[in-house]
Amino acid sequence: MLLAAALAILAPSAWGLDRGEFPPGFLFGVATSAYQIEGAYLEDGKGINNWDVFTHTRPGDITDGRNGDVADDHYHRYMEDVEIMHDLGVNSYRFSISWARILPRGHSGGVNSAGIAFYDRLIAALLQKGIEPFVTLHHFDQPQELETQYGSWLGAGIREEFDYYADVCFKAFGDRVKFWTTFNEPNVFAKHSYMLGTYPPNHCSSPFGTCNIGNSYREPYVAAHNIIMSHAAVVDNYKRNYQAKQGGSIGIVIEMKFYESLTNNTEDILAAQRAMSFEIHWFLDPLFFG
Repeated sequence: MLLAAALAILAPSAWGLDRGEFPPGFLFGVATSAYQIEGAYLEDGKGINNWDVFTHTRPGDITDGRNGDVADDHYHRYMEDVEIMHDLGVNSYRFSISWARILPRGHSGGVNSAGIAFYDRLIAALLQKGIEPFVTLHHFDQPQELETQYGSWLGAGIREEFDYYADVCFKAFGDRVKFWTTFNEPNVFAKHSYMLGTYPPNHCSSPFGTCNIGNSYREPYVAAHNIIMSHAAVVDNYKRNYQAKQGGSIGIVIEMKFYESLTNNTEDILAAQRAMSFEIHWFLDPLFFG
């Protein structure tokens, strides 16, 4: 959808769209995640994250066996990437910060100034080209140290870690970043990490998968609980301590699927409701209703 909007600017005759048809201030955007593009996985003080471990120790679980050690080399080529975005005509870019690049070992390891400097440079380059930065704090990756300390999202201790990490980012970048996302698609992350076992830490149980560890009936909901509580704490912190002076906004991104019953039979209606509950309601109901 975002790509279509960008292409519409470049080839309006082919798409039947013109930028003038959109309201003033409409944002055309592109999006990435840190692990998928940055590379430089051991440079400038970055710590090992969960995907570094997963792709190095379980390469067979990745379709082509590759990893994100280099990826698109965005860490070194970000100026070229910003120029490409500018040439496309987009005016917003949603990217995620690598938690392990900012806090290599979590709270206990201290802030990595080189990581802060990289995102400072990226944000400055975007703003210079008139591109609004949208920053995601968590897009499936976190320092591997937190897996060791807390069992990652299965341990309540990670909530304080995430709150601290977010606060570091608000202080460092919030004067220029006006759009924050706490978690990208945590409903996908919790399911694939702790039910199906296809994402790190590769937890699952039968009949969902054949992992060496995990409980697919319990762990996704423990992880979801800790994620939701972390989101709530970070949003509260931002609204109380940063929003008024920085003028930004904060939210969460949920993958949305919608289900309708095949017929008007009660059985089908209840089946559709269950499907919705296991896709999106388990995250959105607590956020909307408490």
